[in-house]
Amino acid sequence: MTAFEERLASLRKEHEALLDRDNVPAGTNGVYQRYRYPVLTADHAPLTWRYDLHPDSNPYLLERFGIHAVFNSGAILWQGRYLLVARVEAADRKSFFAVAESPNGIDHFRFWDRPVTLPEWGEPATNVYDMRLVAHQDGWVYGIFCVERKDATAPEDLSAAVACAGVVRTKDFLHWERLPDIQAQCQQRNVVLHPEFVGGKYALYTRPQDGFIDTGKGGGIGWALTDTMDGAVIRDERIINERKYHTIKELKNGEGPAPIKTPQGWLHLAHGVRGCASGLRYVLYLYMTALDDPARMIAEPAGFFMAPEGDEFLGDVSNVLFSNGWIAAPDGTVYIYYASSDYRLHVATSTVDRLVDYCLHTTPDGLRTGDTVRRLNELIDRNLQ
Repeated sequence: MTAFEERLASLRKEHEALLDRDNVPAGTNGVYQRYRYPVLTADHAPLTWRYDLHPDSNPYLLERFGIHAVFNSGAILWQGRYLLVARVEAADRKSFFAVAESPNGIDHFRFWDRPVTLPEWGEPATNVYDMRLVAHQDGWVYGIFCVERKDATAPEDLSAAVACAGVVRTKDFLHWERLPDIQAQCQQRNVVLHPEFVGGKYALYTRPQDGFIDTGKGGGIGWALTDTMDGAVIRDERIINERKYHTIKELKNGEGPAPIKTPQGWLHLAHGVRGCASGLRYVLYLYMTALDDPARMIAEPAGFFMAPEGDEFLGDVSNVLFSNGWIAAPDGTVYIYYASSDYRLHVATSTVDRLVDYCLHTTPDGLRTGDTVRRLNELIDRNLQ
């Protein structure tokens, strides 16, 4: 066996061992179960993506295409398969989408042979990321994602960018139809499609912002209706989940995946951002809206639902948890796919009943220390009686 053949055999053995590794529970707080291993990392990328496997053109078997990270992923249960449409970041800092599949939603995820070939619309995007997948009532599966382009009004500022929401739809995850980007009066990121018609219209959860990074006057998670997704326009937009001073969502907040329908209301997963000495801290939180009016808040527990723990603190952007995908299985299990520090993708599991109980019976944020102490004393009093 040649040196090339030995190295290739070693690479294949290591890669197969990673893909075949069983995931194991790593601790629970009673609301959700974390797992020891990430479900997707850069090392999960197929060897055919990273290496030229021909000894004549790559005699040292060097990596020719660098995959740096795999994180923020849309998720869907499709024909009995757990599918993730993950954000894969190459070494050149450009992200693309790729489908990974698992038989059980917890481990053994394998990427499909090729990444998603995304049709362009308008000015070609510099970067795309963070796709939310929604199986809509109209029969299509939609993907809404962030489209980043250079800000043409600031040619000298190499960090100046413009964000908008791109739209694709599919019925097989192999063929993707690109629809026009969503038109809005301001920049938009974290736009999510509601899975059902509302008054005969498509409903969108939005996140208006003044700039690419800063929300500015954008007050939180918005709500808007549009007649069509083929040329959607955000006109009348109102905030349904506000940013608030000295909370986990002081600087900004955004919808995660599309909400889950439960008998008690729509269950939402979102992220909140605040500033701290080490930079921006991203955490996840839950809230619920009414079945008869998905824009009407009915519950929001105080504080975060999930925050970084252990190795999750470390990565390209530290102190960050982000989610744009979850799956509610027919048996009531909820698979929450969350990324840590813009580097790797994890799963946590819970149930619809537990998450609804958490939302409806955890007190909301009173927005001041006195109220926090009052709520704590009420709990202590009940327990001491």
